[in-house]
Amino acid sequence: MTRRTLQPRVITGLALALATGLTGPLCGQAPASAWVQFRGTQALTGVSADTPPAELTVLWSYDTGDVIESSPAIVGGVVYVGAGDGMLLALDFDTGALRWSYEAGGLIGESSPAVANGIVYVGDLDGVLHAVNAADGTPRWTFETEAEIRSSPVIVDGLVLVGSYDAHLYAVDADTGALRWKMLTQGMVHATPAVQAGLTFVAGCDGFFRAVRVEDGTEAYLVDAGAYTAASPVLDGDRAYFGTFNNEVLALDLARREVYWRYADPDRQFPFYSSAALADGRVIVGGRDRRIHAIDAETGEAVWTFATRARVDSSPVVAGGHVYVGSSDGRFYVLDADTGTELWAFDVGADIVTSPAIADGRVAVGAYDGILYVLG
Repeated sequence: MTRRTLQPRVITGLALALATGLTGPLCGQAPASAWVQFRGTQALTGVSADTPPAELTVLWSYDTGDVIESSPAIVGGVVYVGAGDGMLLALDFDTGALRWSYEAGGLIGESSPAVANGIVYVGDLDGVLHAVNAADGTPRWTFETEAEIRSSPVIVDGLVLVGSYDAHLYAVDADTGALRWKMLTQGMVHATPAVQAGLTFVAGCDGFFRAVRVEDGTEAYLVDAGAYTAASPVLDGDRAYFGTFNNEVLALDLARREVYWRYADPDRQFPFYSSAALADGRVIVGGRDRRIHAIDAETGEAVWTFATRARVDSSPVVAGGHVYVGSSDGRFYVLDADTGTELWAFDVGADIVTSPAIADGRVAVGAYDGILYVLG
């Protein structure tokens, strides 16, 4: 692990606003009662205010009929998930009964549903963004980009933000699907955009980390990350954290617009595809080195690592002092967030590449064999 000389942390107006809670639900924890989008919050923190048990039991499972790469959302007693065959499903969170299904037309990959104001949004591999009524699955509108959508939508200020492999970040009117703006990057936009204080941030396949004004799509600034990035960033005031295909996790200083520290495992050099969670001063992220890493958010030093039996592309979620995360070894793990000690594991028999969703004391997670599990 290499690190620049540390300087006293600058408390910008943005950081002060976050510290005093002026940005409301944009940062911090997802509420205990819902998980409305990929990573739970607009800042993509991957943290829930809920406290599921450390030792879980399977409450129900549902076979979607195809692979699940899309992470679930949970709102109003319903869990929403996309399947590889292009079906967006709404399932009763208590029983697993199918409420409705919506056929996107294109296959659904990693794009994960976001729910706001009674509408579910998701992208497909034909490059179409879909808006569907949450109550009954009837279509509201569709918006076409020019290449596949693997980015997950984020809703802010009446806009749906989503990236496309056509190298654009899009903002679409959440009610009508009309294009409000689009911003051209220099590479595919795989990651989900993060949002705070009127800016949206996206780590790109072109090696740049961009800050974009939500209002009009103009670029506020960019930071050269120096590496291809598929992971989505997690925000904390004047810091952003994400892993890269250059086998590193980066902390960016957004006030100085430079890399603050770089973390690399000294023994194993593998990419980071997983998106990090940020909790209690630690960046927790899965690696293709088969490990889960907890990194001190201030110093960039390793706090602990936990070894699985295969790559970890699943993005961890932290709740109640526990880390919930899947692995391509077919196991779903619960770890102690302070020590990395394994508290519980469940063998589902298929790769888990999705991020879990947590609400109401329960955990929803999909597996590559197409089965969605709800554990509690």
